[in-house]
Amino acid sequence: MTLDAIFLFVKKLIDVLLVWLILYYILKHLRKNLKMVLLFKGILFIVALKLISDWFDLVTIGYLLDYVITWGPLALIVVFQPEIRNVLEQLGRSHLLGRHKSLTVDEREKMVYEIVNAVDYLKRNKIGALMVIERDNSLLEYIEKSKKIYADISSDLLVSIFFPNNPLHDGGVIIQGDKITSAGAVFPTSDNLKISKRLGTRHRAALGISEDSDCISIIVSEETGRASVAIGGHLHYNLSLDELKLLLLEELRPKNSVLLEEEEEHEEE
Repeated sequence: MTLDAIFLFVKKLIDVLLVWLILYYILKHLRKNLKMVLLFKGILFIVALKLISDWFDLVTIGYLLDYVITWGPLALIVVFQPEIRNVLEQLGRSHLLGRHKSLTVDEREKMVYEIVNAVDYLKRNKIGALMVIERDNSLLEYIEKSKKIYADISSDLLVSIFFPNNPLHDGGVIIQGDKITSAGAVFPTSDNLKISKRLGTRHRAALGISEDSDCISIIVSEETGRASVAIGGHLHYNLSLDELKLLLLEELRPKNSVLLEEEEEHEEE
């Protein structure tokens, strides 16, 4: 096998991998956006209709579909411009090298301990709260528009931020690593029609930012005192403190440690 043949093979392999990477990213985020799901179904319907018209030689419908296929992409760019912009923003917010700081086991457990202690107090006193933990997708856009703090995470500080009459209690807290980076952050609310009407603005904001990034959103309801967690557009509602602790420890584990544990389990089998 010549050097040119090897180079050509590698180039084609990279080309195919890039296409699959783009398709994977699109499909991964497609399920989180109702409008994009409907768009995808519409495209599949048009493609199926075009195949049927070609198969049965339906001239009129085929002629119309040719116009739709020719000018459709331009119309889709105009109509779905906000959704396309969101996808590009997510690409820009992604850390190519992963989380900005990998916490040790002790740091991770201390962080979860402080958060759970704060949630315990907030639950018992029915004080509303929204805490967002950054992971691989940067939340810099929201940090820049909020009040900078950059303090060591502690339950006392979290409780004081959300205490009634505090100017920052209505917004959300952003946590990076083991630091409270900012408070009073405002997040986009989810427009998912499946969300229960009983859920308030905090829950919708938590779901909205979890749809927009890979963060972990913790909510405490001021009406019921219930604690919930939003991850990937999915709401884990009314968690106990033990359930909250286990969920946070699981979600905050470094990805490489999860892969190593899975490999060890396979080897034991």
